[in-house]
Order: sequence, then C-alpha cells, then structure tokens
Amino acid sequence: MTPTGLYVPLVTPFDDRGEVALDALTAHAHDVLASGAAGLVALGTTGEPHALDDGEQRRVVDAVAEPCREHQAGLLVGANTVEALHALAGRPEVTAALCLVPPFLRPGEEAVVAHFARLAEASPVPLVVYHVPYRTGQQLSAGALRRLTTLPGVVGIKHAVGGIDADTIAFLADVPPGCAVLSGEDAYVSALLALGGHGGIVASANVATADYAALVEAWRAGDVARARPLGHRLATLSAALFAEPNPSVIKAVLHARGRIPTPAVRPPLLPATDAATARALRHLAELTKLPA
Repeated sequence: MTPTGLYVPLVTPFDDRGEVALDALTAHAHDVLASGAAGLVALGTTGEPHALDDGEQRRVVDAVAEPCREHQAGLLVGANTVEALHALAGRPEVTAALCLVPPFLRPGEEAVVAHFARLAEASPVPLVVYHVPYRTGQQLSAGALRRLTTLPGVVGIKHAVGGIDADTIAFLADVPPGCAVLSGEDAYVSALLALGGHGGIVASANVATADYAALVEAWRAGDVARARPLGHRLATLSAALFAEPNPSVIKAVLHARGRIPTPAVRPPLLPATDAATARALRHLAELTKLPA
C-alpha cells in the first residue's frame, strides 16, 4: 500500500494521573479519520514516543489500530531499529513503518542508503523514510532520495527539510512510481503538494483535520483557486501551533476544545504557555469562520 493523502501523526493524550489516556486516544483517532484523514501515524515525534515505555508504546499502537481497521485506513508506526520493526510482525493494521534517517552520526549518503536497504530487508512491513536534516544533521541530495525510493520495501519519503529547496524541486520532478512523497513540514505542505507531492504527515491536522484533507484533495483535483488561499490560511495556523515545541500547543488546543483530558506533555517538554495557546485558538477560530 502506497501511503498517499493526509496522514495525521497523533498526539498521545495523558490523564490527570499522568497515564496514557487510551480511550481518549482511540476516540481522537476515530474523529480524525471521520474528518477525512487517509491514515494515522502512531509513535511519531508528535506522539512523544521518547517518553513512553515499551508497554505504553504497545498499548498506543493497539488503541490506534482499532480505528484504522474500522475505517480501513492506513497506519504508520514509528520504528527505527530492526528490533522495533520485528515488533510490528503480526499486526495486519500496520501498513508501513516510519523510519528516521540515522540522527547525529552524519554517516553520509551511501551509508544512509545501505542502512535503509538493511532495514527494508529485515522488516515485516514496508518503510517510509523520514528525512528531516535539521534534526538529524544528515543532508540528502535529490539523487540519494531517489535511490532510497527505488529500494525494495520503501514506499514513501516523509520530506521535512525546513522549506522548499533546489533538491526538493529536483526530486519531485522525477519520483519513481510506487513511492509517495509526503510533506512533513506543516507550513509548507501546500507548496509541496503544488509541486507534485502525494500528501502529508501533518501534526497540525490533529486540530484541523477536515481543512487539511480538503487542501490535499484540492491540489489533487487541480483546484488552484481553492487550494492556494486555503494553504495560506493553514500555514498561518501551523505557525501558531508550532510556536512552542511540538506537541505542546497542539495538545493545549485539543484540551481546550474538549478533545483530550489534559494538555500534559512529558519531560523534557513543558506545557504550552497561555499566550501561545490563546493565539493558536484564535487562529483556529478564524479558520472555521471563513468560507470553504
């Protein structure tokens, strides 16, 4: 299954005791899929996997798998090692693993391609490569990205380079068939779709799912008159939601709207400030008042 359309990397809600609020997570997953998302991401960065123990991670995937099964939606799960990939065996709802380019080491393009070839060979599910060089420290050229897309078992690239650069344009000009390029930069998702991207993994769509789904569909249909202004409005919302480290503001907004039981995040993150939360809620309210 090639992952196209809108995928939402879900937050992991916590209750008043600081435990994972599994019922709230499942309800949120149902809401997001009913609002037009093509699929979900569990244990992505937005879901704070760094702060979840192994048991919590398994329960999160279980809680998200059920809505995906019911809605016949795609499910990506964050997994960066052979061991984590092996843990996805026997989970038919998981359509692919989201795998980060090795961070910090900067091993070089050849090593990155070899790394993903090894992971793909060992994995029970296809892979989506997560390329985010300003976090990993590893730049990849258009040629290296294209080589990754031709590896057996690689079905997508989450592309998050901080904007639209020359390699982005060169890569999108010649994407091999059977592989999707998904925007991982919320503020630039409209621009990447305009250049031929196949969808997005969009954290901001936790709070504005229907609008982001409409944006993807408008670009797919070539409806520039609708897509361009909607993309501008959503970029403004995304900037507000990312004004403080993700997913703090998104969780605060979801809590304020009654979608999750608390706005809590786990260390090393801090809760969103009142000012950032109010600003994001104002932008969200303005978005809902505008005509479709």
